[in-house]
Amino acid sequence: MKAGWIVLIVVVALVAILALSLAGGYNGLVAQQESVKTAFSAIDTQLQRRADLIPNLVATVKGFAAQEKTVIASIADARAKLAGATTVGDKATADAELTGALSRLLVVVENYPELKTDKTFIALMDELAGTENRIAVARKDYNDVVKTYNTKVRTFPTVLYAGLFGFAQAEYFEAAPGSSTVPTVSFS
Repeated sequence: MKAGWIVLIVVVALVAILALSLAGGYNGLVAQQESVKTAFSAIDTQLQRRADLIPNLVATVKGFAAQEKTVIASIADARAKLAGATTVGDKATADAELTGALSRLLVVVENYPELKTDKTFIALMDELAGTENRIAVARKDYNDVVKTYNTKVRTFPTVLYAGLFGFAQAEYFEAAPGSSTVPTVSFS
């Protein structure tokens, strides 16, 4: 009779340890998944900051270069795509398109020396450069968090139950080649 009780206690203890371990692992995945969402939100915030700066930049350029309608229209289109993007991949694609449109705008600016000396334009360009740096940092931070999360989801023993609880790998923010580089403009 005593042996039966000892076996029962050992089995209950093992089940309790397994349950606690599983709960801890689940809670760790939840915490890391929330870190991924928070890091993505930081990218989103900086992309929105840039999108908010663009109308002022475009308006300033329009005052000097009204005939450059196609470049200005491409910026408006790219900005709208970024605003409508919901997934990590869509945001990365829209971000790359907007970066390309801004690069084309900066090429246009080179043709207008008086614009390059305008105080409003210079202030907006400084804000945009700062925002581009913040976006680059936010992307790196996001991808670092995704790496940690994806590693956890794919390693043993978490891999045994992560899928059962609906934890899938997160998508990296992979911008188009060259889009993380702030366009260089010579104000000479």
